Amino acid sequence: MTAPRLPARLRGHGRDRGQASIEFLGFLPILLVVGLAVVQLGLAAYAVQQAGTGARAAARTASMDEADRETGPEAAGRSAMSDWVAERASISVGGGGAEVSATARVPIPSVVPGVDDFGTATRTATMPRPQEPGALGLRAADPYEGAPPR
Repeated sequence: MTAPRLPARLRGHGRDRGQASIEFLGFLPILLVVGLAVVQLGLAAYAVQQAGTGARAAARTASMDEADRETGPEAAGRSAMSDWVAERASISVGGGGAEVSATARVPIPSVVPGVDDFGTATRTATMPRPQEPGALGLRAADPYEGAPPR
């Protein structure tokens, strides 16, 4: 009497079919975590870049003469940022004397489920205030339009 013949799927090389699919399913969570980490790192870098842009714009506007400003420094800093970042950002302007500083704080958004706080990106920019017209050898009535005359 001969042994019953096994089906083709249970004989030879075909027995390990599907193994790659099972290995991929085991590796998939690790791949997803790495992908989320990369996206989160990109969002953090973007928040830092936006904070620097807002701080520079606010400091530049605050360093101008008040008569030359179209908006306030905080509004200028917010308008220099992306809208979705600017709504949650805070900008403060200070300093006296020959220079002015602006600090922008932007909360870092999260894509990781269950984690809402990745901290705040903070950047500070300092700009010089304009010189008095008399400091360049011009009369007070002369408009200042660039470099002093030679």
